[in-house]
Amino acid sequence: MAMKERVIVIGGGLAGSESAWRLANEGHEVILYEMRPERMTPAHRTGNLAELVCSNTLGGLELTTGAGLLKAEMRLLGSIVIEAAKVARVPAGGALAVDREIFSSYITEKLSSHPRIKIVREEVKKIPEDDIVVIATGPLTSEALSEEIKALVGEETLYFYDAIAPIVDADSVDFSKGFWGSRWGKGGEDYFNCVLTEEEYRLFYEELMKAQKVEPKDFEKAVHFEGCLPIEEMARRGYKTLLFGPMRPVGLVDPRTGKEPFAVVQLRKENKEGTLLSLVGFQTKLTYSEQKRVFRLIPCLRNARFVRLGSMHRNTFIQSNKVLTRFLNLRKKENIFFAGQITGVEGYVASSATGILAGINAGRLARGESPTEAPRESMLGSLVHYITTKEGELQPMNPVFGLLPPLEKKVKDKRKRKELMAKRALESVERWIEREGLSLESAKMLINGG
Repeated sequence: MAMKERVIVIGGGLAGSESAWRLANEGHEVILYEMRPERMTPAHRTGNLAELVCSNTLGGLELTTGAGLLKAEMRLLGSIVIEAAKVARVPAGGALAVDREIFSSYITEKLSSHPRIKIVREEVKKIPEDDIVVIATGPLTSEALSEEIKALVGEETLYFYDAIAPIVDADSVDFSKGFWGSRWGKGGEDYFNCVLTEEEYRLFYEELMKAQKVEPKDFEKAVHFEGCLPIEEMARRGYKTLLFGPMRPVGLVDPRTGKEPFAVVQLRKENKEGTLLSLVGFQTKLTYSEQKRVFRLIPCLRNARFVRLGSMHRNTFIQSNKVLTRFLNLRKKENIFFAGQITGVEGYVASSATGILAGINAGRLARGESPTEAPRESMLGSLVHYITTKEGELQPMNPVFGLLPPLEKKVKDKRKRKELMAKRALESVERWIEREGLSLESAKMLINGG
């Protein structure tokens, strides 16, 4: 591809702001499209760039948390979001919480005053396919652009509603309370089957029926499709409904008893290493606290650590594992990049981080250079690896330690293990920055003649 003078970024949220900031500071002319305030979304309240519409916290800061490690990696990469968060920080214990107005105003001012960024306040209805483009339009992508994206990636790979099941850390599962195996013995030991007695099932069912649910926002109201009903909606249809649905024991024989259990909850490996396990068929609209309380009534999950909790909400995202490369561009059109929640990552920090990577590679493509892959040992690299290689259906994922490749030597102490993995991750990012010339400060100095 011939060198391009400009790069187009569609969407002025966290990911789009990161992409535009990176590109402009590398010397590229950027046209940043943001439809607000000309056309508002049902969730946003201002026309500011990078407006936070849900929580005002960006998660923990400790390097032994996925969000904390990812923020440290972003800081090394010159993140505008981390810079703004530092300015707008408010007390919140070990979490990075911000004053929303100060945070978004800071980013808006920085991007608006940048000589290489032109902000256009209008809705994009047609993707300029001959330009280098970063699409970072988030979970509330407009209807017109959603149709464009659908035509670009294929209708079957664009999702409009999440039906997310919880994921637990495999280290926290009591494997003495069940057995590995697939229905009818087909497929090998692909699932761990948590066994419930009739009494245990009755307690679970009764508490599930009483549990508090999240009330959907107006823009999130949708018809529940039969293939992805919340587990509590299925339970409302009758006491035995779950026994013919996600908790059915048919085709499973407990090798310890030689009999079919009364009920089972199947855990499926969420990654090849088996460090993360998802609850099959347990998409839900229960509140987070109620999910933890009720799902821990399942015997093998008494002490479960949930690395992702279930949800069902409006969220436009693509099946990145089917259409994107590890550089975050389309496999069939290398000049079209995606970033943010639309790629299938979950949360402010993950969205922002993918914006940085998309900006890096859009810039390299514009300069006629080869794209670069974030190190697999890093949280950013592992997260992108997950969303672009996941087998089967992709559901949005948070940055969690279970995504990182294991250490060469086993370390029993969990905190020590995470500390070593974090150290390895940051060192890999530092080497990557040096090897590929990704230092944003160096780029600024070069542009300014320093």
